[in-house]
Amino acid sequence: MTHTTHAQRTAIVTGAARGIGAAVARRLAGEGLAVGVIDLAEADCADTVEAITRVGGAALAVAADVADEAAVTAAVARIATELGPPTVLVNNAGIGPRADLVEMTTQQWDTVLGTNLRGSFLAARAVSPHMISAGWGRIVNMSSISAVGDAGRVDYASAKAGLIGFTKSLALQLGPHGVTANAIAPGFVVSDMTRASARRLGLSFEEYRRRAEQSIPVGRVGRPDDIAHTASFLVSPEAGFVSGQVIYVAGGPVD
Repeated sequence: MTHTTHAQRTAIVTGAARGIGAAVARRLAGEGLAVGVIDLAEADCADTVEAITRVGGAALAVAADVADEAAVTAAVARIATELGPPTVLVNNAGIGPRADLVEMTTQQWDTVLGTNLRGSFLAARAVSPHMISAGWGRIVNMSSISAVGDAGRVDYASAKAGLIGFTKSLALQLGPHGVTANAIAPGFVVSDMTRASARRLGLSFEEYRRRAEQSIPVGRVGRPDDIAHTASFLVSPEAGFVSGQVIYVAGGPVD
């Protein structure tokens, strides 16, 4: 068995309707995993599921707000019943609106923390019993380079930093059960979120991207497939000695 082969395993990817989540779901399906695709609406996941099933993969779209405890519990139960007990979880769902601290509402803070941090906790809690029962599991939490500080998004930065502590704690707690937990911290990746950032700054996306490229040592911005490749390694059978780590996929070092 190579790291691109998974025997009868089921993965769950949250926020998988588009962007990074969709790329991760497609990559894992291509490596033999059945994939539960979770996003706010099943219809939003249609393109991801179709891309997987068109080439012979197995995928199931499930609607759930990851910040909703009952919805997450039900989604994981449905995926376990229809695809098989999940032993791979990629917590990708996230939002990151910008607002200055003095203008940020409590509701925005709660919503951002709810989606980015609480959602990862709820999904991990729901999936981990299946991993413990199997004696094997992989959890990947999507953090961000914003975890080291983001002047425009104190809520988002706090959630993404919290995910790093959450990841390391999961690695300590679940390691004895054969479960690893790691975090990926992407830099600038072409996505709906970076397109929205360009609009907020009054820039075309091409100009926003060009400016970003000038500050990235490898001279280009990231693509969703860059993150999917890293996730693929971390959930592979051969990555069993990698746990509690934060991998910055940002085209250069992050302070």
